[in-house]
Amino acid sequence: MNGKQITTQQLTTFARHLRQAERSPGTIENYLRHVRAFAAWLAGRPVTKEAAAEWKEHLLDKGYCPSTINAMLGGLNRFFDFVGWKKYQVKALRLQRQLFRDDSKELTRAEYDRLITAAHALGRERLALLMETICATGIRVSEVQYLTVEAVERGRAEISLKGKIRTILIPGKLRRKLLKYARKNKTVSGEIFRTRNGKGLSRKQIWAEMKAICKAAGVEASKVFPHNLRHLFARTFYKVCRDVAKLADVLGHSSIETTRIYLISTGAEHASLLERLGLVG
Repeated sequence: MNGKQITTQQLTTFARHLRQAERSPGTIENYLRHVRAFAAWLAGRPVTKEAAAEWKEHLLDKGYCPSTINAMLGGLNRFFDFVGWKKYQVKALRLQRQLFRDDSKELTRAEYDRLITAAHALGRERLALLMETICATGIRVSEVQYLTVEAVERGRAEISLKGKIRTILIPGKLRRKLLKYARKNKTVSGEIFRTRNGKGLSRKQIWAEMKAICKAAGVEASKVFPHNLRHLFARTFYKVCRDVAKLADVLGHSSIETTRIYLISTGAEHASLLERLGLVG
């Protein structure tokens, strides 16, 4: 059937459906952004299978990396499925399993330490503690809301997202710092990290606050975002326990293959490994 258009009402209903399916706020935001990008590119033309395939080629021509293109297509395909336009879905790009990460996107422990130091120096106590909390527990930025005074007092937070419940243990030293922060701000119950108006911090606000201290910390902005703190936690945790299955449970992954992505070495580490092979005379 031709002549179909993407409407605001469809996007609103799609967002509601995703919330009911307990998708994370970040995931919902990404899906909607990708669908809107496709609609803007169409510039009034009808939605067709050929148009969707052409958009895929357009993204390649624009130099988007394959993984980003697949993420954009994934959001669009999910929307097509929701509105009953499955025949317009397009196949994702076939990717070779990634052997190493781009060093320019890898947050190191030294850079993390500089971010914490810079946050304190700038008087951003809440941000410093928030970054430490994410990096010390491996929680997602969307899960910060579960860090309540009650949870910290128990030493564990029950995370309920995407139809799954998992327990996050809070290390003793972090517990003491969080409770001290709560007492200082006269927070006796509920979420620990709040705005001045007493509301929970949004993903966008946390992202923006982290970006704002990059220059002072001397860390490239491309490396500074909440999820990279989770990656640093994963790599550090694995170096200690060497148990990818246990790490998958801690991170809340349903597939170990997802966890393996977190453990891919950097380009520098991969190059060092090749040098150690000693196969060049």
